[in-house]
Amino acid sequence: MFANILGKSKEEANEDKEHQIIVDKVAKMNLVDMRVYVNNKLNDFEICTDGLSEVMRKINSKDINGKRFIETDAMDSKKKKAFEIVIMVSNSTKLSIFVAELIQEFIEFYKDIIMKYDTENKDIYGRKLKIALAKSIGTISTMADMNRKMKVIGS
Repeated sequence: MFANILGKSKEEANEDKEHQIIVDKVAKMNLVDMRVYVNNKLNDFEICTDGLSEVMRKINSKDINGKRFIETDAMDSKKKKAFEIVIMVSNSTKLSIFVAELIQEFIEFYKDIIMKYDTENKDIYGRKLKIALAKSIGTISTMADMNRKMKVIGS
């Protein structure tokens, strides 16, 4: 009762600190580090929903000059790494609705780069990314169904 009157509780303060730590670590990551994080290979830094959303936010970001994280003149390896990271994020069990929306935003935001990469390199990342988005939506709906069933069973 007094926590609501006086401010944040200790749990909320700890969650804010953890979120800020995640934001700081992801902000310093390059694509290779993001890939290691999304694969859950970092020993001291476990994957979580906040981390996935921060990875997707960074990939979808623009800098002060309006330049995207991945530009059309970027090396093909950088583009491919970014596409693979998005696919790995969509296959994660720590997925949320917000992350799925960021995946959809990625597909729209980089539509031109995806099409150009597919035509130049004879890859099908446009299709792979759409399938990954559909899988992520399916995963979220499955998790929601499981939560509903658990609430019914628990009641």
